[in-house]
Amino acid sequence: MVKKKKFSKITLSTSSKDKRVFSIAKQIIEILSSVDIEISHDKSLSDLNKSKYSKLVSSKKIVTSSDLLIAIGGDGTILNCSRIYGSKGVPLLGINLGKLGFLSDIAPNDVTTSLLEVINGKYITDNRFFLEASIKEDKESFIALNEIVIHSGSIAQMIEFEIYINDAFVYKQKADGVIINTPTGSTAYSLSGGGPIVHPEVEAITLLPMFPQSLSSSSLVVKDSSLIKVVLTKSGSSCQVSFDSQDKINLKGKKEITISKSSSQLTLIHPLGHDFYGGCRNKLGWSMGIVNPSK
Repeated sequence: MVKKKKFSKITLSTSSKDKRVFSIAKQIIEILSSVDIEISHDKSLSDLNKSKYSKLVSSKKIVTSSDLLIAIGGDGTILNCSRIYGSKGVPLLGINLGKLGFLSDIAPNDVTTSLLEVINGKYITDNRFFLEASIKEDKESFIALNEIVIHSGSIAQMIEFEIYINDAFVYKQKADGVIINTPTGSTAYSLSGGGPIVHPEVEAITLLPMFPQSLSSSSLVVKDSSLIKVVLTKSGSSCQVSFDSQDKINLKGKKEITISKSSSQLTLIHPLGHDFYGGCRNKLGWSMGIVNPSK
């Protein structure tokens, strides 16, 4: 759906180590300053502090005053910015310096054209939900845009766990772990584990055992409103829980992990013409012809 709102206060951020980040950031500043946009950057782009058009601001200030954040990097940068800013209501636009770029889809060569269209209200909004996890008897909670992974933390070592959906017992499993992902995460870690690709508009959560001992284990897709409980059943075991492969916590003994859809929502901004299936064709090699080695 095309929105008519125009952006007036834009912040730049990155978590990428790519050498192109600084030059692209300067290009974006040049574009935005020419159309009287108020520009800022966070501490990740402190090299821009000498720019007369962009000022360094705190994360708290960005959340309260910016109406768009431009994330320069790959999907990892989008994941990082989504938790810091996106979960607080700041829309994200991604400049893709990575290899796949399912979330950040503007190529460096298209920055000028695409950016001018976006700031003039010609764009598509794409809403994604987060997962939220908490450990029983622990007040802290964690969010993830792609996936929450519960795993042994060691090579060739299994953990034992039980899965409950809305308090109904589903199964007991012995495996390297389990991936619990959103539709956004279906094209990430879950995909490499053989999980299904889920369109972003599908309101679902996927559970995928990692190298399970049972030969009959398959992915399980449940409604996004489901309350998922993973109960670690062995008192002497240890495991790790990771969130978008960026944050992790260590657990030991019998624990109960509760996972559900978060009340936070991410708004991604895409240029006109953005197409999920087109992204899959280009990035996953769909529709590629079979090469005949004899010719």
